[in-house]
Amino acid sequence: MEVDVMTGPVLGPVLVLDAGSSSLHLVVLDEKDRALARRDLDALPDGGAGPALEEFLGTCPPVSACGHRLVHGGPHLRRPAVVDETLRTLLDAVADLAPLHVPPALAVLDEARRLLPDVPHVACPDTAFHRDLPEPARTYALPREWNRRHGLRRYGFHGLSYAYASRRAAELLGRPLSDLHLLVTHLGGGCSACAVRGGVSVDTTMGFTPLEGMAMSSRSGTVDPGMLLWLQQETGVGPRRLEEVLMRESGLLGLSGTSGDTRELVRARTAGDADAALALDVFTLGVRRGLAGVAASLDRVDALVFTGEIGEDQPEVREDVAAGLTVLGVEGGLLPTNPTEPAPVSAPGAAVPVLVVPTGEVRQIARETRACLRS
Repeated sequence: MEVDVMTGPVLGPVLVLDAGSSSLHLVVLDEKDRALARRDLDALPDGGAGPALEEFLGTCPPVSACGHRLVHGGPHLRRPAVVDETLRTLLDAVADLAPLHVPPALAVLDEARRLLPDVPHVACPDTAFHRDLPEPARTYALPREWNRRHGLRRYGFHGLSYAYASRRAAELLGRPLSDLHLLVTHLGGGCSACAVRGGVSVDTTMGFTPLEGMAMSSRSGTVDPGMLLWLQQETGVGPRRLEEVLMRESGLLGLSGTSGDTRELVRARTAGDADAALALDVFTLGVRRGLAGVAASLDRVDALVFTGEIGEDQPEVREDVAAGLTVLGVEGGLLPTNPTEPAPVSAPGAAVPVLVVPTGEVRQIARETRACLRS
């Protein structure tokens, strides 16, 4: 999904608000994507986002618009849109589809609209990049009445990251994005893979919620639904407790028993921790499975692209993933570097280049905000 930011009237600085489950990243970007002001809060103060945002606005230059990252747009928000009262009401209905991310993002949106009532606020959903998934890729094999009545479909996530990474990969390869078939994986606290054909998402591993797909930092990813039914019947565990376990106590954290951070687990594996080693093996196998699965929606693989915090700064994880994908023409022996700009990490002349594109979600939000207001 390409957006054109070079046409239409010039807009002033854009404030990007990226709210996580407990964090908040605030960046003011000018027309050339230069950061004019920034504040990163790993944890919100007791007073919530309001005081922190008000303090930031008192120190940053005036802004012409605000762009808000929204993990899940649900059926109502299929592309970036200016938030009005009608849309804001509709967004409450998708809060339970991504309970770790949407409620805090909506709280930040409300505070920003209160503090900046005279500038447009644009909601940029991660799901927008996947809105045109082919019907077979987005459809669950459930009774069609359920799918139609409840809007059950694969929404996909990390779309802002995929849009940015795909565009930058094309620039790096010196080829038009419209000609490329890319495998892209976003590895961070949440992890997914995406097949991008001609700049368009044609398959992805996350689904109706961000819980589906590969194992993640503390999320289980896909597990046998029959096993979950068995656990409920045999142990009496209720849906709320099950949600807590699957979302916050599984993945790398659950397997290792110590940490959901791959950097810590790599060090522990080196020191002989068998649980850390197994956690990493399960994780990297899951990434390979995810990439191989979505590759079935491509005709070829022109490049493998890593992005996200783990994809950017964990060469050990990248190597474990690439070395196990020889079936797709990918080879190991990657450069053990952590580039700060988009760069190849595979050997020159590799049949399938392996690229690292540092996360650019903030820039993509600013880009889509400007495009929305110029449309």
